[in-house]
Amino acid sequence: RIASMILTPRLAIAAPSHGVTRRTRTRTYASPSSSNRSLIPETLEAMKGDDEFLLAQQRLKDLGQRALTKEERARRRRALDDLGVPAFETVLDERGGRALVREPTTILQVNIGLFCNQACAHCHVESSPLRTEMMTHDTAEAIVRVLKNSPGVKMLDLTGGAPEMHEEFRYLVREARALGVEVIDRCNLTVLYEDGQEDLASFLAENKVKVVASLPCYSEANTDAQRGKGVFERSIAALKDLNAVGYGVEGTGLELDLMYNPGGAFLPPAQEKLEIAYRSELQDTWGISFSRLYTLTNMPIKRFADYLHREGKMSEYMSLLVENFNVAASAGVMCRDLVSVSWDGRLYDCDFNQQLDMPLRSGKTIFDLETIDDIVGEHIVADNHCFGCTAGSGSSCSGATI
Repeated sequence: RIASMILTPRLAIAAPSHGVTRRTRTRTYASPSSSNRSLIPETLEAMKGDDEFLLAQQRLKDLGQRALTKEERARRRRALDDLGVPAFETVLDERGGRALVREPTTILQVNIGLFCNQACAHCHVESSPLRTEMMTHDTAEAIVRVLKNSPGVKMLDLTGGAPEMHEEFRYLVREARALGVEVIDRCNLTVLYEDGQEDLASFLAENKVKVVASLPCYSEANTDAQRGKGVFERSIAALKDLNAVGYGVEGTGLELDLMYNPGGAFLPPAQEKLEIAYRSELQDTWGISFSRLYTLTNMPIKRFADYLHREGKMSEYMSLLVENFNVAASAGVMCRDLVSVSWDGRLYDCDFNQQLDMPLRSGKTIFDLETIDDIVGEHIVADNHCFGCTAGSGSSCSGATI
């Protein structure tokens, strides 16, 4: 089952439930054979047997995404009302935090499309092999045009879905690198073994793309519980293949970062300490090296919000986020200097707002901009899900904010 795969929640700041186990011999997984390279058939089969996923799909068909998002937002608001907590921006102001105003943009984050070979239980984008939303070439060209006119943008952050499986991915990579803009590929790792991606590792290396790879745990059981059967095995094989072309290897200049998110309703542990555990386990057990580890808080939206609602944990999780509100973390939230572009060219203050259909206050799209500086100074759209980015050490697409 997909939607019910999240581990039993622990309402506390917690490390992964397993310990670091030293082994004297490196274990190996062979790269998946040609007969079972693609994960898509397994993902689709699992989705067909998932009653909760099927119910969610039917409700989406009957009510539409906007109505479901409104319902989800109301649940979070009720949870905060029960706790006597005011709106996020009121809390931010009362704690002396800086107002949420757009600063000069340095990162352009682009969601190329929602198609993915996986259907992860925590996914705030609700991606799967059934999603058909994909970026057109006209939209990709508009992004490149804005990049050319925006020298302050230093990074193009490509996400999805599985961004590599979309037609415009390699076009955007090549165009951005030709402009001297750094590129991030938010990679689920298993995509390396999908049809047509046989040369993906070498393509990324040739273009010096920074890889930020999802690996929610260094335990096979925990990773497969959250992301699907067979994901851990393929992920380990993919990390080895990336190491083989220089990623995560000191002196190559090819960065390979890993992204951790909790397997339940608790905050991530300290990023620095968890990185030590990851580095020890992956190197000692699998002979894998990487550059750094990022931690990401599970946002109470989309599939994770559905889980919280089913389990009656929304109030407890929102309470956890509010109790751990950290005004220092709010200073580094990604929405201040990042712009999120959807597959159809609409603009948002962050990827989470994009999935909640909360666009920029001005309503501008990528087609309306001459330069990204056109939106500097706009007031950022905030709501109760923003407590997720300001809890504990903070959370962003670049990990902890403090």
